[in-house]
Amino acid sequence: MKNFILGLAVLSTVVMKAQTRVIAHRGYWQTQPPTTENSLKSLENAQKLKIYGSEFDVRMTKDGILVINHDEHHAKMEISETDFKTLEQVKLSNGEDFPTLKDYLKQGKKDKALKLIVEIKPDKTKEKEDELTAKTIKMIKDMKLGSQCEFISFSLNICKEIKKLEPSFKVQYLKGELSPQQIKDEGLDGLDYHFSIFQKNPTWIADAKALGLITNAWTVNDVATADELKKQGIGFITTNIPDQLKK
Repeated sequence: MKNFILGLAVLSTVVMKAQTRVIAHRGYWQTQPPTTENSLKSLENAQKLKIYGSEFDVRMTKDGILVINHDEHHAKMEISETDFKTLEQVKLSNGEDFPTLKDYLKQGKKDKALKLIVEIKPDKTKEKEDELTAKTIKMIKDMKLGSQCEFISFSLNICKEIKKLEPSFKVQYLKGELSPQQIKDEGLDGLDYHFSIFQKNPTWIADAKALGLITNAWTVNDVATADELKKQGIGFITTNIPDQLKK
């Protein structure tokens, strides 16, 4: 009987470890009352959900300040061509100040249980991408947040640059054109693809897992698609509805 109970406990632990985990896409911002994506409030909301992680986007201003914003523009200003002092004059739609990476990491540090999924956005040249990547990695290491952060990018150059600067950091590629074997050959840790890529390539989740790679799907905003991916054994789901999918 004792062996049976022990067996059940082990099986339960394996199942729990195998469960698909949830990442909030640009924080948890579809709340009541609503906030806005990539805001400090959206990160705080994600922290309260007790999910795996919260994703956010890093860009660099003309004067080299690292900021959090998904689009290339803040208001009508192109971030890479505008100084931070000008950009910060326009607040976010929820009334918050335009956030810097330092601000965001300070809030992230308040809850060590929530992983910070750092998306470094592509820039106009390799030199700019390398500068953005180096500054991001330095700030994270200076703030002693390396173990709490994981990294994603649509730029293969950025992904490889992160691994070059800090081989221990987990890095996943976003674009979707590389097979699991190609991801492995590039020395990266996983593939974080739009869910439609996995639907078009139904063996890729299993192939990736066999290669020891992380699997993540974005942006999954309905329960049916999430359930389909879970059945295939996806490791992570990035979503705008983390409150619903965590159930």
